[in-house]
Amino acid sequence: MFHWRINTFLIIAIVFSSCDAGGGGGYIAGFVDLRSIGMKVTPQKSGDILSGEYSPVILSFDTEMRKEETENILQINSDTGAVTGDRFWKGNQLYFVPSPPWNAGTRYALNLSGTVYSTDGRELRLERYISFFVINKSEAPVLEWFSPADGESVETGGLRMELRFSRPMERLSVEAVFAVEGVGEKKFEWSNDDRVLKVTTEKTLLPWTAYHWSLNDSAKSREGVPLAKKISAQFSTDLDKLVPQVLRVFPAILSEGRWLPTGGNVEEGLGPGQGIVVEFNKLMGENVLRSLRFEPDLAGRTETLSDKSIVFVPSRDPEPETAYTLIVSADTKDPGGLKLGEDYRVTFIPDIPFLKVLSFNVGDVAIDFNSDSGVQIPLASVDQEVLRFTIRFSLPFDDEAKKNTALLISLSPYFPGTLDSPALRSVTWLSDDLLRMEWERVKAGSADEAHFYRLLIPGGKGGINNGGGMYLKEDQVLYLEAM
Repeated sequence: MFHWRINTFLIIAIVFSSCDAGGGGGYIAGFVDLRSIGMKVTPQKSGDILSGEYSPVILSFDTEMRKEETENILQINSDTGAVTGDRFWKGNQLYFVPSPPWNAGTRYALNLSGTVYSTDGRELRLERYISFFVINKSEAPVLEWFSPADGESVETGGLRMELRFSRPMERLSVEAVFAVEGVGEKKFEWSNDDRVLKVTTEKTLLPWTAYHWSLNDSAKSREGVPLAKKISAQFSTDLDKLVPQVLRVFPAILSEGRWLPTGGNVEEGLGPGQGIVVEFNKLMGENVLRSLRFEPDLAGRTETLSDKSIVFVPSRDPEPETAYTLIVSADTKDPGGLKLGEDYRVTFIPDIPFLKVLSFNVGDVAIDFNSDSGVQIPLASVDQEVLRFTIRFSLPFDDEAKKNTALLISLSPYFPGTLDSPALRSVTWLSDDLLRMEWERVKAGSADEAHFYRLLIPGGKGGINNGGGMYLKEDQVLYLEAM
């Protein structure tokens, strides 16, 4: 009995001496407040699913808490790290709203570790761990396969990519974050229940270039679950390593609708009416038809001859005795965009002669005609004031050219100035290269007075032409003494 009384006395003494210490927190009317702090958590247990992407995590207390200390113990993490968001109070409830929003299907971990205090001084020690999901527990989609593979070499004929996912994907979320550098506008085509995506472009890719692409992890499955991780890779347009080159340039002749090699070389063997063939070492792109130019300029058109060759067809024959340079531009490309890299040049002098007058015949007298000599004054036999002569040319004339030639050749009085102008009486082509002409009112001279007439065969581009583009280098003039 004595022992019990001593213990009771000690307990009462402790209580009363504490009351005398000043009435701090944790006491009610001089007694210790031993009530526990009640708390509920949303989500309540591991495996719970929050309903929306902004659904709050809530700590609900049954008393007013010290706010700052309580807020600090609330930590939420995911596989990607700490989750950020806004913390605020509604009465005795602490709300956490994520920013950015929750991701569907992602596992989150709520950690409550530490001691919190109510405003009346009571404390609550917490060690709680709750894993939860948002919207659903669907698996995160995975990019299972893609083409071109990382580091693969491809051709340049436009982007051709394919991506295969483990889950049906939400199209817009994928297309919005799929990026490829420098390919222009992309076209997306989905198949296999939105598990396969094909990405194409019309723009030709640059040759020998590394292209980088990426797919951000904000791409989502149809259930709203983001991609497991960001994907990035690259491919190179260096599959074709053969640089285009000009193999040869040669003249060709058109026969039955086909251009056939003449067997000669272009440097010295390009004849009248012939085309110029440029042959490459590989299939070329469309711009090859615009790749040729000439110095000096040579008008004409360029046609495709084969996959690897083109033919230039002059509008008219090149100028005789003129040096031309054919230039194939350095920017000429194959279909993959590979360029020549430098201009290809070849200089040639056409094997196209000037038209020449070979001989001049009056009656039975034939006079050789040398265009390089000076003025010639042959004798001309006149019968009844009619002068007859023939002219032989070095090349044949076509029918239209024959008509024009007769109109261009002229005979005029030279001395004395009182002579009447001759008139053309008749024109006859004895062959394609032999012209016969008769002129009236040509008066023969006498011993006292010589009569001279000037015969002009005009040369140059505006002069006579054989119809195949050949013309006299210069005017041909004969001074005829009428006898």
